[in-house]
Amino acid sequence: MYEEKPRWYESEPDPELGESPCIFTSVTPAWNNMNLIRLAEKIKSPLVFAHVRASTAGSVSESNCHPWQYGRLMFMHNGNVADFSLIKRKVVESLPDEIFLSVNGNTDSEMAFAVFLSQLENPRQTKPFGHAALKEAVLKTIEKLNAWSKAAGVKEASMMNFAVTDGVSVVCTRYISSRTLEAASLYFSSGTRFESYKPGHYRMVKADKREDMVVIASEPLTFEKADWLTIPTNTLMVVTSKMNVLLYPIIDEYYNPNPASRSSGEDNIAYAVLKGENRQDGARDHDHREVVFVPGRSEAVAAVPTDDSEASSVASQSPKLGLGRTSAEASRSSSSVDSLDQTPGSRNSATVSPLGRPPVTRPFNPLGTSRAVASPSGLQETLLAS
Repeated sequence: MYEEKPRWYESEPDPELGESPCIFTSVTPAWNNMNLIRLAEKIKSPLVFAHVRASTAGSVSESNCHPWQYGRLMFMHNGNVADFSLIKRKVVESLPDEIFLSVNGNTDSEMAFAVFLSQLENPRQTKPFGHAALKEAVLKTIEKLNAWSKAAGVKEASMMNFAVTDGVSVVCTRYISSRTLEAASLYFSSGTRFESYKPGHYRMVKADKREDMVVIASEPLTFEKADWLTIPTNTLMVVTSKMNVLLYPIIDEYYNPNPASRSSGEDNIAYAVLKGENRQDGARDHDHREVVFVPGRSEAVAAVPTDDSEASSVASQSPKLGLGRTSAEASRSSSSVDSLDQTPGSRNSATVSPLGRPPVTRPFNPLGTSRAVASPSGLQETLLAS
């Protein structure tokens, strides 16, 4: 039985706050939302998701803003399920009544979350699920969406950069249903604390070999490119409750053992067109930056997004959350990212564990072979986990 204590608000659970996350959403631009700015200056939490969304079709409403919450689970998505209207009926038919009735918006992303929930034995359980259960549910979600799309004759590739947490563990994917195209970019950085060294400039500080926090982002958040490792295309990333970072290649029909053979450049333009297509089945998500802050037992700190967007959302865990526009030091944690080799001369190594196989170590280029994905609006999304 998984007995890890929840981390949404404090290191010790608070019965008054419960075991579900607090979520703030708004349809106003993040840079012009005074409530967001005020909350970000005062709220602190060891686990934070933040997301900026731009929609070119469908309704602009709070119900379509990422992330979504169900019980103690929280989920957001950067990408699209290609030609979702062709598989929407199949998706709906597969959902249990309780999960179907929980869907309030009309985006393919929220439906993907509903499919994810239906893969869990008891999505309403109050105890943490454990990273293994979350990982398997995410993989089954991708498998089912791919199967429905293939059966419907969908030719376009789906972008499925998912992020989900139960308040203790975090699971993210960088995925595209193609053997030749690059997925939307995704990076991570780890260290002792994330701090501001001058106004508007942040860096990851590595005081020792211990890793007290992890940041996962769709693009590097600092100018120190050497601090960021590229998550390869079609890879699942896990941040465990012990602050271990694990990378698993997603081995399916779209798995390509040679990442360098995936094309970039022109494909990014194709992705921008794909993201900008009008659809008849509802809102279209244009999510171009994700960030996950994972500071362990410390507090998560982040800058307020400055991108002009039609809708934005920030999820946090407490009225005390400390997401400030200025930095706050993350307190030390005894946990470490065992799967990362941060010794001098080998900073660009990480443990890659193929599904069902022993971990192996492979070198990573901090910038990798991927490039930032072009988008019609230039907007980006950010995901934080700690």
